[in-house]
Amino acid sequence: MSHTDPSGAGPVPIDVPEAARWLAGRVVRTPVLRAPAIDRLAGARVLLKAENLQAGGSYKMRGGLYAVSRLAAAGHGGVVAQSTGNHAVAVALAARRFELAATVVLPVDAAATKVARARAAGARVVLAGTTVEERLAVARRVRDETGYPIVDAYDHPDVIAGQGSASLELIEEAERAGTPLDALVVPVGGGGGAAGACLAAAGRPIEVYGVEPHGCDSLARSLAAGRPVPVTPAPTIADGLRPSCVGELPFTVLRTRLRGVVRVDDDEIAEAFRLLLLELKMLAEPSGAAGLAGALRLAAAGTLRSPAAERLPAAVAGARRRTVGVVLTGGNVEAELVARLAAAARLEEEVAVA
Repeated sequence: MSHTDPSGAGPVPIDVPEAARWLAGRVVRTPVLRAPAIDRLAGARVLLKAENLQAGGSYKMRGGLYAVSRLAAAGHGGVVAQSTGNHAVAVALAARRFELAATVVLPVDAAATKVARARAAGARVVLAGTTVEERLAVARRVRDETGYPIVDAYDHPDVIAGQGSASLELIEEAERAGTPLDALVVPVGGGGGAAGACLAAAGRPIEVYGVEPHGCDSLARSLAAGRPVPVTPAPTIADGLRPSCVGELPFTVLRTRLRGVVRVDDDEIAEAFRLLLLELKMLAEPSGAAGLAGALRLAAAGTLRSPAAERLPAAVAGARRRTVGVVLTGGNVEAELVARLAAAARLEEEVAVA
């Protein structure tokens, strides 16, 4: 499937099925999980794609590996990347696999876990500013100095295709289980994962929703304005969801294919984090847990209700319950934050028992 390059260079192929075929056996085929308590809260079947168990700790490994593999095949000796964390880690790991040099640019306030993972993979790590514009300026300077191409976290067609393979696996697994998805919920940073999800769902009656933290809602504002709109990201525990602007290439996909954007606050993200930890024993980073927070917000608004099921007797309606897929995009979380959120979870349990 092709989309217009925002630079005006012409059609850009974004082939999610092809990326999925190439990645099969090269990345972890992560499990799809369910928890009865989460289903009850949502009033729907909630299928959770555990990309927090992916190599590198996030689904960014899919796009990073696919894009870097194609650059290695084209003869490039190195790559450059910038991100808030997980994409940089993925590109560093992919570069090591293909024996390429890698320089990754991260914000000065990047999570220490993600900085350490990128360095451990052998990449040169440069810390620059707090905005995507500052990181891009440094990445472009490194590109000009080295001649190595930039593997963009948001505006690279191979990255979008690779990220979309996680959603495609979830969609296909749900179909094989006889519970095809009615909706698919994906956290949004720069929009590449959500764009990949939309392309993975193409031709199927699946409503795709993006999730953004309040104050980090460039996509929601961009859809309202009809063009990419930058924001000054607000503080949030979901550090991976605070790019200042949705990517232009993802936006060309999302503006016509995305069903809507759900805004969530840190309390909702923290509650989703705790649900995953307590009900599934899954450690997801807040950016990944935001997908579940968004699904629960949709459920509370009645968006996930099936009109057909509501007209049926209760016993039959249960069988017609809607099925919602959620991509848990990553699990690279600081130990201090885990301790703080887990302590709150223990306190809630003690209060409930008392």
